[in-house]
Amino acid sequence: MLTESDGTDVQTQQDGEGTLFERRYWADVQHSVFTPEDVMTYIKSHFNDFSPDLLAKFEKTEGQEEVMSEGDEMSIEILGPWNGDVRVTHSEATWFELITLEGHPEAGTIRFKATELPDVPGGVHFEIRSLARARDNIVALAHEKLGIGMVVQERMWREFCTRVADFTHGELIGEVQSRTLNRDEESWWAGV
Repeated sequence: MLTESDGTDVQTQQDGEGTLFERRYWADVQHSVFTPEDVMTYIKSHFNDFSPDLLAKFEKTEGQEEVMSEGDEMSIEILGPWNGDVRVTHSEATWFELITLEGHPEAGTIRFKATELPDVPGGVHFEIRSLARARDNIVALAHEKLGIGMVVQERMWREFCTRVADFTHGELIGEVQSRTLNRDEESWWAGV
């Protein structure tokens, strides 16, 4: 595990156990009244509003409430036996990334990003993309063999995308999409 300057350990993909999964959830919207930058600015200052409370509640424990800056931390109350914390590692105008901290059920990163949808009036593409594995063999068993964590994640992040689409006041094109793949660690972020 990496140790940050404040002494808190982060859990990278290399620290976990089991299969390394790339998970993507996305929504395409047309006729949005907001730009991708506007969408991300609002998400960063109202993150918990987009997460279904029954599945996961996020509470800012480090950093200012109305912004999301590198080094900020959130505590997550997750449906099931495990809760966890995350830290912001990057924060740009159209995206930000979180890394799991020691004790989180997963080990890895998750990125939230909004971009323009080319050739679509008021088009916004919003995507959540993670690269993670279970923090240990017990969590790997629950996630991979029993499917418990996978079902909760799928429902949570699809609902998050739906709420982002609703926020834009545009029209969702089709349905919220998702994809889960096994991934090789070295090639995942290439080209993203």
